[in-house]
Amino acid sequence: MSETSRVPASCPACGDETVHELLKPGGHATVRCTECDHTHKTELTEPETTEVDVIVSQEGESWPTTFETEPDETISVGDEFVVETTEAIQQVRVTAIERGENRIEEATAADADTVWTRAVDNVGVDVTVHPNDGTRTDNHSLKVYLPGDYEFTVGTEESFADERIEVVGIHVRDAATGYPFDKADVDGQSVFAKDVKRLFGRDQVTSAWSGW
Repeated sequence: MSETSRVPASCPACGDETVHELLKPGGHATVRCTECDHTHKTELTEPETTEVDVIVSQEGESWPTTFETEPDETISVGDEFVVETTEAIQQVRVTAIERGENRIEEATAADADTVWTRAVDNVGVDVTVHPNDGTRTDNHSLKVYLPGDYEFTVGTEESFADERIEVVGIHVRDAATGYPFDKADVDGQSVFAKDVKRLFGRDQVTSAWSGW
């Protein structure tokens, strides 16, 4: 902990519990009251934590890990947090919570048997490309890999290798939060890559040859 860390403690000068600056950490820590500047020693106890079993899924593969938090911390579907796995340190999003034989939307850390998550720091996005002739008979699909916070916007162009498309629609994942729509289909509406269930685009490469 740094010298600028702050902790709650009882101040013998003020007679109340106030915010203190942590000057020297340890079981018997040295702290300074931010109200009256009185410096004294006090016993600081670490908060109780519990270990939660987590399953991380990414591109059809899954692996187990754990994370520690306070027992009464509420975990909900859609929450995001960082876990350390054998693969990497990853940002994940809760997709389901298992308690006994049931899958639930929310639980305290102490009550959750297993938390199912999806990696969202780097994601694969499924894309359906429509031809630029008004038909959908020659649709083709591709998958692109992007940072989870990459933003797609309806009405803009995107380039993926030899593909160039205009974004015309975006289906939003069920666990995503903060969107007033299930599908973005109005110019200017945006969705982060980690929240995309499927992106629809209109081919802008073959359109260059449509006059031939």
